[in-house]
Amino acid sequence: MQRALPVSRERFADWYQAVVRDADMAESSPVRGAMVIKPWGWGVWEQIQGELDRRIKATGHENCYFPLFIPLSFIAKEAEHVDGFAKEMAVVTHHRLKMIDGKLAPDPEAKLEEPLVVRPTSETIIGDAFSRWIKSYRDLPLLINQWANVVRWEMRPRLFLRTTEFLWQEGHTAHATLQDAQEETARMLEVYRAFAEDVLAMPAIAGEKPENERFPGAVNTYSIEAMMQDGKALQAGTSHFLGTHFAEAQNIKFQNDAGGMEFCNTTSWGVSTRLIGGVIMTHGDDDGLRLPPAIAPKQIVVVPMLRDKPEDAEVLAYCENLVKALSGMSIFGQPVRAHLDLKKIKSAEKRWNWVRRGAPLIVEVGPRDAAGGNVTYMRRDDLRDGDKIKSVVKPRVDFIEGAVQLLAEIQAGLYAEAKARLDGNIKRDIENFEALAAYFGEDDDSFKGWVRAPWSKPTGEALEAVGAKLKTLKLTIRNAPADQPAEFGACLFTGEPGVEEILIGRAY
Repeated sequence: MQRALPVSRERFADWYQAVVRDADMAESSPVRGAMVIKPWGWGVWEQIQGELDRRIKATGHENCYFPLFIPLSFIAKEAEHVDGFAKEMAVVTHHRLKMIDGKLAPDPEAKLEEPLVVRPTSETIIGDAFSRWIKSYRDLPLLINQWANVVRWEMRPRLFLRTTEFLWQEGHTAHATLQDAQEETARMLEVYRAFAEDVLAMPAIAGEKPENERFPGAVNTYSIEAMMQDGKALQAGTSHFLGTHFAEAQNIKFQNDAGGMEFCNTTSWGVSTRLIGGVIMTHGDDDGLRLPPAIAPKQIVVVPMLRDKPEDAEVLAYCENLVKALSGMSIFGQPVRAHLDLKKIKSAEKRWNWVRRGAPLIVEVGPRDAAGGNVTYMRRDDLRDGDKIKSVVKPRVDFIEGAVQLLAEIQAGLYAEAKARLDGNIKRDIENFEALAAYFGEDDDSFKGWVRAPWSKPTGEALEAVGAKLKTLKLTIRNAPADQPAEFGACLFTGEPGVEEILIGRAY
């Protein structure tokens, strides 16, 4: 069986691109930086979207939709916000094209009175709506979520990880008190952490981002950080406490129970299709993609071994009954997604297609299996013994009875493997910047994992100096984990007493 590129840390980017291609997940589009998400990739996103949507609604949020185009004046109301996104904004200036000198061009007479920004995020336009919807404390909290596409002009695109247009959900809430808004920020960060670990089998560390890594206009930004197989960090989700900054800019006020007027405290939070990239880089192997069963569009794929002989009809009937029985079972609160592959291609090619796509269980049924009441299956998480494919033969009844347990074991096993990698690659004995520089070196492709160390939490120019030092090594502070020790050593950068521990690493 042909294998994909090996999971080489020196050629990790090449391996990643090969997996996306061979798993038939996505491809680049004619628009630079944008992507076409193919059916298998879209199927994964549908599973992610569906389960996360259920979890968001379970916390009391409702879905809605806001316009793709945002008046420039809305964004300009919040100085930090516009400054943070200015270099990434796509702007619409005309509403009509015209033939000029034999070529299509914007019609000079169709210039918009006010430019429209193609949605990079929706705080400002949603804030405008909140200013109309909220009148009294009785209207609070206001909890909404939007599933949408956004555009941020990307100079170094990579499928799923960084694209000019990508898909996401963005939650936006308004609260009567600072405490309520802070609790909301923490609650949604925990939703993301639990989702990443329970559904994506991707362990993540939750914590607060440093001041220089905050969302533009936020008071505090929190993230979940996951470790990829090359040791780099992936920011897999963010939750922002915005205080009253956006409320003051957008005039989001409410009358309190004493009759006075106050500005709301607001939050925003989101995850995107980069989660798919995270799943690929967390779980993929030399043969391609390995999908956690919770998000696999097809959890069990049945491949009939047909040979253009009379017994083919018996094999097909046997397979149809098998899929029907499996589909009647449930796991993770949903029916088992079993699929019968009837494509008119060779059975060996079918098997390889599902291996590289990462289907958790691949079942092969030939005439002997059908006649003997058996199935032969492979676990995608434990596919090989060296170069030899591992397969198991079981009675059909036993396989059906144990199928849900097998899927649960695969889900748990992928998480345990990734958790061991994360826990085993956080270095804690780096005491100063010189040691940090020596540890990471200048080789961006070497596997170093992360460093966890105390710091004094500098601000202003002192923080800028820290950022500049880290930038020379292509490092960033990922977050200050929520689980902090009772005591701290000296700051890695200043030598002053530490006030918290931070994670440092290279990142996507």
